[in-house]
Amino acid sequence: MLFDTDVLIHFTKGHIGSAHEISRADFRHISTQTAMEFIQGSASLPIQKARRSFIHDLEFEILPLTPNIGHRALVYIEEHALAGGLRSADALIAATAVENGLVLCTANGKHFKSIKDLQLKILKV
Repeated sequence: MLFDTDVLIHFTKGHIGSAHEISRADFRHISTQTAMEFIQGSASLPIQKARRSFIHDLEFEILPLTPNIGHRALVYIEEHALAGGLRSADALIAATAVENGLVLCTANGKHFKSIKDLQLKILKV
């Protein structure tokens, strides 16, 4: 399963549903985009270090950006940005999931619902 940034944030704030989804996943993946957003959202150096440790300790595999992911994300932007408001960061996360054959776990289903080839697990928060 590929986890969206919001799921990681909810987990660190003690959300039970996020903890359940992350803990029960056989394999935990995040996109490079998610890793950057999660680390960038740190308010201080200790929080940044804690977030890096969180990724490491829970054994998340950070999936790299590839030319195919970049191309697919661009196609998603062309198809969904105007009508659905898809943003580039979400396009990269969605493309990472699709290119790697993974379900995307997110609490922001509305950001991704227009992408038909993307499998979603919507987290209730």
